[in-house]
Formats: sequence, C-alpha cells, structure tokens
Amino acid sequence: MSAISHVHDLVRRRTVDVHSLHGQFAELDQQREAASLGMWVFLVTEVMFFGGMITGYVAYRSAYPEAFRLGSIHMLFMAGTLNTAILITASLFMVLALHAAKLDNRKVLVWCLIAAMFLGICFLSIKGYEYWDHWVEHKVPGASFQWDGPDPRHAELFFVLYFFLTGFHALHMIIGVTAVGIIAYFANKGRYTPEYHNPVENVALYWHFVDIVWIFLYPMLYLIGHRHL
Repeated sequence: MSAISHVHDLVRRRTVDVHSLHGQFAELDQQREAASLGMWVFLVTEVMFFGGMITGYVAYRSAYPEAFRLGSIHMLFMAGTLNTAILITASLFMVLALHAAKLDNRKVLVWCLIAAMFLGICFLSIKGYEYWDHWVEHKVPGASFQWDGPDPRHAELFFVLYFFLTGFHALHMIIGVTAVGIIAYFANKGRYTPEYHNPVENVALYWHFVDIVWIFLYPMLYLIGHRHL
C-alpha cells in the first residue's frame, strides 16, 4: 500500500511540475531563475522607493533634531515594539514555510503560511490602532493638528514623514498578506513540490524585504525619543 502511495505521489509531482512550466521556458530550473531575477529586480526598485523617503527623513531630522525627538515621544512605543516582534516572528514562519515546501510537507507549509498571514493581520490591526490614537490626540498633519511644545511646524513635519513612511509600509504589508493568502490557497491544493516552489520563495523574499524596512523604521520613528531606554 505504501508503494502505491509513493507512485501516486510521484505522479502528482510530475503532473504539477508539467502544468507549472510555462511555455517560454525549457525547464523548471530556468523558469525559477527567471522568476527569482524578476523578484530581485523588483525589490531593488522598492529599495530605491523607500530609500528616497528615508533619505528625506534623515535630512530633515538632521536639520531639526529637537522637533523630531519631541515628535517621537508621542509614538506608542510599546505598540511599535510589539509590531517589531510580530514581524520578526512572521518572517520565521515564512522561512519554515519555504523549508516545508522544499521537503514537500504540505501540511506544515500551509499552517506556516497561515501563521505568517495571521501575524501580518495583527501587525496591521495594531498599526490601525496607532493611527486612531494619533487622530484622537490631534497629531495628524493638517488643519486639526495640535502641538503644545516648541517648533510646531517642524514637529508636524515629523508626523508627515511618519504617516508617509508607515502608510506605504502598511500598504506593502496588505499586499504581502494578500500574496501569502493566495500562496496558502494553492499550497493547500498541492500546487507546490520540491521541484516547483519558486512562488513560495519569491513571496518569502518580498515578506522579508517588508520586514527589513520596518527594522529601519522602528528605531528612526520610535526610539529617538527614548534614548534613555
């Protein structure tokens, strides 16, 4: 009976691999290399996108250090710290998911993807709570912005950059959670094999990139007002 199951498994893998090979490629390895190259090129453009905003933040922070420090004090430090731990844990699950795909362990693959997706949703929920808190405290730039400390103009600039940086990061998180959900759906259908798992690998790369961006944003936005910690 086990021999029959093994034969069925080999047939399933072969069928999946044949159906997964696109016509413009001669073999799966060539297709995987092309997909990986495309993902890395895309991530380079994302580095330039976030790099421009981060460079602008660094320039203004250097020009107005006290206003930015006081602005950082109004960040929800524990929420940012919790979100950092959540994203690092989610990246761990993505690593385990890719490892499971290479071992053809469908059950572990699906559950690791679901865990990463759940943690991503938790991150977005906490981020939403932070935005709501800033709204209530009148720290959203615009006509309703209120600042009792010195240099309100540049303190508001800090919050402008904060919302731009974290807002675009949150958008990338939404895309990441959606992509992981799609991959989990196809993984549950048995779409991926040790020979064909580059969609899992590419989504994991994207997820790690979003995680790394947050690792930069966390100290820039949350820690400069807490240097004593």
